[in-house]
Amino acid sequence: MERRNQLVKESRPRRVEKDATGLPSLSNIAELVRHGQITIGVIRPMGCVAIANDAHQSLAMLVRRKGESLPQLLERLDLAVGKALHDEIRTDEINNPSAI
Repeated sequence: MERRNQLVKESRPRRVEKDATGLPSLSNIAELVRHGQITIGVIRPMGCVAIANDAHQSLAMLVRRKGESLPQLLERLDLAVGKALHDEIRTDEINNPSAI
């Protein structure tokens, strides 16, 4: 009997990697925008939100936290996109406010 190769899931870091400049690389967002998009803006009454989606579904919908800077929001979005792309875990803080 021939042995089949099993698919091994690549383990991704659970933190945002920094590039040579010390800025976040946002590698998961970079991977997403090859076939999807991110949107950042105000949706009332939520306030500032960051949404990531591909051609088929939303991957992450985050609400900006009080005192959170835009770079911090982007870092959280990058981590949430990574969870969606690699672990199939979606984050929804807009329709599920208790997730904030």
